[in-house]
Amino acid sequence: MKNKVKSLVLLLGLLVVTYLVFFILQPTRFGSAESLFILLQQCLLPSIAACGFYFVLTMGLFDFSIGANIILSALVACMLSVQFGFVGLVVGAVLVGTLVGVANGFLYLKFKIPSIIATVGLMIIYECIASYLAGGNSYVLAEEYRILGQAPWNIIIAVIAFAIAMFIIKFTRTGIYIKAIGKNEPMAQNMGVNVSKYKVIGFILCGLFTGITALLTICYSSTVIPVQGMSSMARNFTPIMGCFIGLAFKKYVNPVISIIIGEFIIAMIISGIMTNGLDSTLQNTIIGVILLVIVAAMGIKNKGKAEVVK
Repeated sequence: MKNKVKSLVLLLGLLVVTYLVFFILQPTRFGSAESLFILLQQCLLPSIAACGFYFVLTMGLFDFSIGANIILSALVACMLSVQFGFVGLVVGAVLVGTLVGVANGFLYLKFKIPSIIATVGLMIIYECIASYLAGGNSYVLAEEYRILGQAPWNIIIAVIAFAIAMFIIKFTRTGIYIKAIGKNEPMAQNMGVNVSKYKVIGFILCGLFTGITALLTICYSSTVIPVQGMSSMARNFTPIMGCFIGLAFKKYVNPVISIIIGEFIIAMIISGIMTNGLDSTLQNTIIGVILLVIVAAMGIKNKGKAEVVK
């Protein structure tokens, strides 16, 4: 209990320190209640994706197709909304995201290659599919459907997604087995856990939450532009950073809560950098450094652990 309180205080302390640093640097341009509320809404998107990525990463796997999945799911949702309205929008995003997760899981097991390599290859394929469907055009969501990307609907959808993730992690066999596989895969297998099955389920859950992210993304930004040449990779980094923070504190703080706080910290850092007038190259450099620090810290903590493909 004492460690839980310390970890939560540390997370919240990082949040407060981050806020104070940028507020002191730019008191008139950073940190107003309105701007913080906007940042909160913005961080909901990568937080939901990070919750899905958690089910994969906690088993020592990776999914680098998240960004491509968001673009493909958002594109299909936008196209279906023209024919089927809100139903097409919601079902299209969530269904395509989940189907991508199914494909990732089964193809990962089928080819028996590291998940990083498998999902990078699949990312390229999903980018090509989205570009083909779009025919080289960008798609704009009709204004009446954008309400889901605005408060309070985006917050309601995000809270539902977070509640589902918490429930799966804490109260279901899937959450327990995925945690066991991540902690000690050979032992979990010796205890009768179907490791291959739950790895596929992990990818499916990642796809499901990515689909929800795609729904809020298209409703928030209103436009989806297909890309190629692995350009969708940029969408992966913020969810990955938030997920690593969730993993770093999962022993003492619910990972979903850690992810949300972590993503809010990241959103404040990015906003603070922009507020101080740093160019995009330096912004990306700082974000990259933050990611490396987080990955390095997690690498030290999990030293000696390697991905096993079966």
